[in-house]
Amino acid sequence: MKESPRPYHHGHLREALLKAAEKALESGGAQTISLRELSRELGVSHTSPRRHFADKQALLDALALRGFERFEIALGRAAAASGDFKSRLTKLTRAYVNFALKHPALLSLMFEAKHRVDAPRELLEASEKAFAHAHSTYAAGQAAGEVIPGDPWRLSLVVFAAMQGLMVLSTNGKFKGIPLDHLVGEIIERIILGLRPR
Repeated sequence: MKESPRPYHHGHLREALLKAAEKALESGGAQTISLRELSRELGVSHTSPRRHFADKQALLDALALRGFERFEIALGRAAAASGDFKSRLTKLTRAYVNFALKHPALLSLMFEAKHRVDAPRELLEASEKAFAHAHSTYAAGQAAGEVIPGDPWRLSLVVFAAMQGLMVLSTNGKFKGIPLDHLVGEIIERIILGLRPR
């Protein structure tokens, strides 16, 4: 009697591991992820994942890298929208909040990974590429005379700090019962007032 083939070949196992790891991450956190447990779940030998990931940290770094790539696409779409600075910044911050609400554990992992002293270079580059959309939005606002002079990178920190603070203070996508999406517009209004040329 023939043995049934293993469900994953080299090219597919890596993808399957990343998907299973992200699911485990969102349901229980990074501490619950185990290469052995993922192997069991996927029906492969416990040594199979090591063809793709040397250890759990390598898997988590790959997961964070993929997160930044998806984050970059979301922010890029928002930043590419037409309109004045206010409308573009509002779309950008809403994209940030939507991503954070859909993938809270992944976003946390992404930020932790990029701040590690031994963070992989490609992960840092992916992070910079994602946040570059904010910098370019501010630079475009400055060029149009809608934003005060200054380093666009430093100016963009204001809005991301505000959004991250909002996320931390919120519960299930709401703050004091108000959906975060409603609050984003109000926060941007106040930030815009401070950024207007004097």
